[in-house]
Amino acid sequence: MLKLPLLIGCFFISTQSLAKCDDKVFNEFDFWLGNWQVFTADNKLVGNNVISKSHGGCVVKEQYTALSGFSGESLNIFDTTTRRWHQTWVDNSGLLLQLNGGLSTGSMSLSGKRQNKSGTFIFERITWTPNKDGTVRQLWQSKTHKQAKWQTVFDGLYKRVNK
Repeated sequence: MLKLPLLIGCFFISTQSLAKCDDKVFNEFDFWLGNWQVFTADNKLVGNNVISKSHGGCVVKEQYTALSGFSGESLNIFDTTTRRWHQTWVDNSGLLLQLNGGLSTGSMSLSGKRQNKSGTFIFERITWTPNKDGTVRQLWQSKTHKQAKWQTVFDGLYKRVNK
């Protein structure tokens, strides 16, 4: 069978160069896959999150909806060039986060920096930790270069919804 190049956007990509995302590194974030209810640290339900794989198992996709009407989504991928995980988050508040990192001592930790409307750089760090009971803790922290300590933005617990 003749393998022809694919036109993707303005790029030609050989079908032979398509990623094979079955390597174990592409499964490092699989503990987050599923349908979840999201609770605050004081056990108040705040929203729902659906985490799935797409694009041949290469991408972990998140779709979050809060009870308040807030919503957002992320695309997560293991970047084979940098050998790091990357997340791009967007939401209905206009926030864009671009984070990089990886699995360390059983937790996925991603970080990055962004500039707020006043021009201040904000450093962001989000860590997902799978718990023995099947839940997942998400801890989102931020700080500016003037702050010595990280501030908690969100400390949530994901509880699986059986569907």
